[in-house]
Amino acid sequence: MHLLACFALKEEAAPFQKLAAGKPDVAILIVGIGRANAERSVRKFLAANSPELVLTCGFAGGLDPDLKLGDVMFEPPDSALRPPYSALPAKLVAAGAKPVKFFCADRIATTAAEKRKLRAETGADAVEMESAAIQAVSREHGVVCLTVRVISDMANEDLPLDFNALAKPDKSLDFAKLAWAVATSPSKVGALLELQKKTQFAARKLAAVLEKIISP
Repeated sequence: MHLLACFALKEEAAPFQKLAAGKPDVAILIVGIGRANAERSVRKFLAANSPELVLTCGFAGGLDPDLKLGDVMFEPPDSALRPPYSALPAKLVAAGAKPVKFFCADRIATTAAEKRKLRAETGADAVEMESAAIQAVSREHGVVCLTVRVISDMANEDLPLDFNALAKPDKSLDFAKLAWAVATSPSKVGALLELQKKTQFAARKLAAVLEKIISP
């Protein structure tokens, strides 16, 4: 097994799982939402396995207003990658991915105002919640790690609900709270269905780029 692709949620990973089926050199790990879950999952995996490359993948919120739904992005490494991974950034660009700066947050940025604030404070182009932990654990094990993510909500968009308020202590979605939120705000149903369509589209776009990375 040469490559480990980490995703917070199975919904993020699903299209890539189909494309990577039958490839014994590719492993996919669902790490859960947030740094703590990601660190725990990746640390356990790397204690028993030795991939040559780790990718931290999934959705990201746009902070740069120029980034659009479905844009795939990667963060260039701080130092030069050793062969054969030195060609990865160029391969990602050729596949349509854009080099950006990510900010790893402790909560979901749910409003356009919150995204503007993060952009001003961090200078980042996109925000997500797991990559810093995955990068750190990979470094400890001497494994090359790159962040490759896709825009699932743009900088000027509010999410239909505050998903931070609907999370359990482990950051997974509390479906009872979600059901109550929908029941008390039925007007949100349409926006939630639209969000589902957008995230499915984004996951497919990400999978298409990742497929090119694992192809010879």
